[in-house]
Amino acid sequence: MMARLFLLGCALVVLSGCGSTDSDELQQWMNEQRSQTKPKVQPIPEPKKFSPQAYTGEALTDPFSNQKLTQALKRESSQVTSNAGLIAPELARRKEPLEAFPLDTMVMVGSIVKNGQPVALVQVDKLLYQVRTGSYLGQNYGRVMKITETELVLREIVQDTAGEWIERPATLQLLEKSK
Repeated sequence: MMARLFLLGCALVVLSGCGSTDSDELQQWMNEQRSQTKPKVQPIPEPKKFSPQAYTGEALTDPFSNQKLTQALKRESSQVTSNAGLIAPELARRKEPLEAFPLDTMVMVGSIVKNGQPVALVQVDKLLYQVRTGSYLGQNYGRVMKITETELVLREIVQDTAGEWIERPATLQLLEKSK
């Protein structure tokens, strides 16, 4: 009997905590704030008046005419043929072994002088190659132009976005390993 009265008392205390206490005050404050707040909406500006313009280009040459297109194509083809003879890769020659590898996989690890000519030591896939001036490296028709103690200077021939061959310089720097 005593245990029942104790449990009943605990249940009453728990249920009394579920009653409304501050929620009425909170609801009243929210209503006051809602009634005091007025939104400020900027009016939309009036649309600009459209004033039509007369087309005055009737007497001009049509930009899509066949005559204008053929003139542009003739100019472009003459420029391409003039540049094609100046810069183009040597496709008929036999490829050298180091042309099978991309330039970024090669590392210059040293340089020596053989018969009075500088020779660069290039490492690719843990193999060491001797490279002389005039040798070809990389997949972009790179030709060795100059060898110094610290770098290997190349001239690569690549196609630009228009499909024309252009020259671009490239270098391989000497890799110095830290001890």
